[in-house]
Amino acid sequence: MKLFISLLKPLSFLPAILMMCLIYHFSAQTGEVSGNLSYKVSYEIVEIKNEVMNTGKGYEELSAEAHHIEYYVRKAAHMTEYFLLAIAISFPLYVYKVRGFWLMLLAGIVCVGFAGMDEYHQSFVANRGPSLRDVGIDSIGAFIGILLVQAFCWSTLHNPDKKR
Repeated sequence: MKLFISLLKPLSFLPAILMMCLIYHFSAQTGEVSGNLSYKVSYEIVEIKNEVMNTGKGYEELSAEAHHIEYYVRKAAHMTEYFLLAIAISFPLYVYKVRGFWLMLLAGIVCVGFAGMDEYHQSFVANRGPSLRDVGIDSIGAFIGILLVQAFCWSTLHNPDKKR
């Protein structure tokens, strides 16, 4: 059984690698494609709000509202991507017995480093550019994800009241 677990341990990084590929894919989209996707998501949000609140707004009003929230939707997407990446990196590190400060440091370096490289990558994509602000937003999402994993693992795996 130990041999089986030892063979599977490296696969625990697979979700992190997949998440990095997804982030890279989104960053490789041109500014126009990325903007259209953000607008579409923003429009869906205001359309659902319109239906739930029964405000009866027409297309023009919904479109204006969607344009108004589009920036925030984009930044929330950035934060969410890196939140998920941090979780996908932190759990395997925990499996490899990286804990506490070292888990936060290592997972943080990987996430923030990837965010910086991703922004640099965007400088080569049409109608896109690097943004230090986005690296900061990405880092906030990553930090929240790392803290969540730390809290979850500590509370479930190191609970002294828990009987084994």
